[in-house]
Amino acid sequence: MIARRGPQRRSALKICALATGLGDKAVSLVYERVLRKEPSKIWVDRCETQVGGVLEVLERARGGVETPWWFGERIGHADIAVACVLRFAGEAHPALFPAARYPELAAHCAACEALPPFREIMQPLAPPSGD
Repeated sequence: MIARRGPQRRSALKICALATGLGDKAVSLVYERVLRKEPSKIWVDRCETQVGGVLEVLERARGGVETPWWFGERIGHADIAVACVLRFAGEAHPALFPAARYPELAAHCAACEALPPFREIMQPLAPPSGD
């Protein structure tokens, strides 16, 4: 699900790293909201800025792809990583991932989520309440 070597492998790993980094920041924002009585504005702003920056990079990268999937005609690890992270981020922080602002990513996620394995395992986010 990822090239064994060469530039395509490095490119796929970069997309995966961006996606998982975005996921880490999205989780950090959930923790900040749930675990603190008074969230740190500096921390929240920093995480939201980082999430926005990664979304912009991923949007541009996906916009330059002419194949159905990120690295060819078959779905790969990068496709799945991006779709899963964006599903979580979109549910946990809807204001950070407006589909209209990121149409390439929204279309990518929709294509992934239309696949039977995604439909079979999809669960709505149920974050802790912090009570």
